[in-house]
Amino acid sequence: MKANSNITIGIDEVGRGPWAGPLLVSAVALDMNRSYDGLADSKKLTKKRRQSESVYIKQCALGIGLGWVNANELDRLGMTKALKLGARRAYEQIDQSMRAIARRIVIDGNINMLDDDRATVLVKADAKVQAVSAASIVAKVARDNYMLRLGQLYPGYGFERHSGYGTKAHLEALYKYGAIPGIHRLSFAPIKKLLDVDDSHDMSNVSPTAIGRAAESVAADYLSMHGCQIVARNWRTKLCEIDIVAAKGQELLFVEVKYRKQADHGDGLAAMTDTKRRQVRFAAQIFLHDNPKFAKSMSPRIMVVSLHGDPPVVDGVILDDDITFQ
Repeated sequence: MKANSNITIGIDEVGRGPWAGPLLVSAVALDMNRSYDGLADSKKLTKKRRQSESVYIKQCALGIGLGWVNANELDRLGMTKALKLGARRAYEQIDQSMRAIARRIVIDGNINMLDDDRATVLVKADAKVQAVSAASIVAKVARDNYMLRLGQLYPGYGFERHSGYGTKAHLEALYKYGAIPGIHRLSFAPIKKLLDVDDSHDMSNVSPTAIGRAAESVAADYLSMHGCQIVARNWRTKLCEIDIVAAKGQELLFVEVKYRKQADHGDGLAAMTDTKRRQVRFAAQIFLHDNPKFAKSMSPRIMVVSLHGDPPVVDGVILDDDITFQ
């Protein structure tokens, strides 16, 4: 391609206003010598139409970048710096050669998120420039999918329905369960007021249930980084429950997550008593009965992951070799 190409990189964001979940900035490079059917502001499209357009964009775009900024980063940086961080992350995912020959960069809104002489800011660009329309669609679909998975991980909060925005149902869930560290934006006024959290983002008023779920998320991330595939989270029946079920090789791990706020109070491994082992073993047997495909092909074992601190960090792991299943 020549340096005088008609490539435009559109940049748009989604998730600026919610109380929970990440901010996401998307960058999409399009050859404006082509025509693109159906691209419009994502807010004017139905959910089904956005999903089909997102697939179409991924097929015809010259490059796509997604710049995720999590709640902790947003709390620390503030909105303007978080937007710029997300835009830089998204833009840098576009191939360098494509970035070099792009004729212009159009950013939706009134904040110049990018340090580039070609970047222009245009209010409602997502309805005027097809590359920005594409970026708005890709960002909206990606974040909605993320919030759907978050709703599965944290049942009761309704993330799959309200996407983290400040609805009545979300507020009721916050009163009932508390805020989730790393998911809720503690710097946002409604959350600060609700939890009486000061500017240091102290977690002392966050509910034990929410802290426990945060520890489980950290443990799940730890397992994933060490080659495990998460099979289930918070699996439960009327009789029993299991924090995490994970697969690694031919082993099926039934993971008990133990959290202590302070390390000097004794690590979580010490809380794994014989009684608790029997409970986990019983729950594992129920899981295997309900999921016979695992029972036939994998060797079950119990694992304990110990965490402490605020936010939680892993401080120890025990793989219990003494447990056998009938």
